[in-house]
Amino acid sequence: MKTTRILFCGGGTGGHITPLAAVAETLTEAFSKSGRELEMHYLGGKHPYTGYLSERGVRVHRMLTGKFRRYFSLLNFIDVPKFLIGLVQAWCKLYFLMPDAVFSKGGPGALPVVWAAWFYRIPVMIHDSDAIPGLTTLFSAPFAKKIAASFEDTLKYFNPQKAIFTGNPVRKALLSQKTDAGAAKSALGFDPTHPLILVLGGSQGARRINELVTLNLKPILEEAQVLHQAGGANFLEIQKLSEAVLLDVPVKTEVANRYRLVPYLEEAEMASALSAADLVISRPGSSIFEIAAFGKPSILIPLDGSARDHQRANAHVYGEKAGAGIVIEEGNLNVHILIHEIKKILGDPDLSGAMSQAALRFARPDAADLVAKEILELLQ
Repeated sequence: MKTTRILFCGGGTGGHITPLAAVAETLTEAFSKSGRELEMHYLGGKHPYTGYLSERGVRVHRMLTGKFRRYFSLLNFIDVPKFLIGLVQAWCKLYFLMPDAVFSKGGPGALPVVWAAWFYRIPVMIHDSDAIPGLTTLFSAPFAKKIAASFEDTLKYFNPQKAIFTGNPVRKALLSQKTDAGAAKSALGFDPTHPLILVLGGSQGARRINELVTLNLKPILEEAQVLHQAGGANFLEIQKLSEAVLLDVPVKTEVANRYRLVPYLEEAEMASALSAADLVISRPGSSIFEIAAFGKPSILIPLDGSARDHQRANAHVYGEKAGAGIVIEEGNLNVHILIHEIKKILGDPDLSGAMSQAALRFARPDAADLVAKEILELLQ
């Protein structure tokens, strides 16, 4: 029996890798049921999140990657040669692997793989997580047979004969670990009778959010407990800052024990954190799809200057249009506005309930199944 070989590619942030992991889970399940042999590979740069792929049986291969920048930077002079070297590496790697299909999640390193696949006439499917597609997706689109989108609004950017609305794949292993909010709070070491705010600083660390929350821990902790995932980029800095801020709070008081800071949340912990949270504060990146799947009210803070301003567009569609969250522009962000919105949501069960229902309506828990189905059709 012929072994089917599928190659994944995409940038190395959690927003790129975790959807690939979700699709890998679904493909593995589909091939297991049919009794066919499946071999999965990932080709991209060196990133910490590729461990999610290895855990799901995906063989990880490295290549040099370069980043597209729409502004002047000396790094462009370094990244252009890296991109060209990566393109040669992709051609060589695909020649030896010769996959039956390629699935691209976009981001740095994906475009050379897509171009190499097109050169070898390997069918390609691409997926974009944002309301405004990234440059890699736009450059990849002419070479793809199918283009999947997380937002319906994104379909207008592509050939309607290729474009499909699927939602953003969320790991089934994450969804399967949903649990009761009170039990989840206890498991995380929090008081189940008090509200909990989950602060998601992003996989790389959202400095503006991390610093605002940390510098104003005392008034925030007076309103709720806080689980703060700060990301790895500036975790030690945020840890030292939080320790200094909490020196002003007596160690044995209830308020002082309401805060927990972590660099990352592993899969089981993330499931518990999202189950436990009464409110999530986050960038409106790919994390909104996990927030939506768990039906949680949110405060969304778009990054000023994000690529093609996609975070502001995501926030508009998810927060304002769908009604699943409150949007605070980063330029307007201060502790008084943040505390006001926290009080408004946590203090109004009707409002938080409506936001929760809106989030669940927006969620597409079958997104990984839909994407996997489209990939399988490429093989026919």
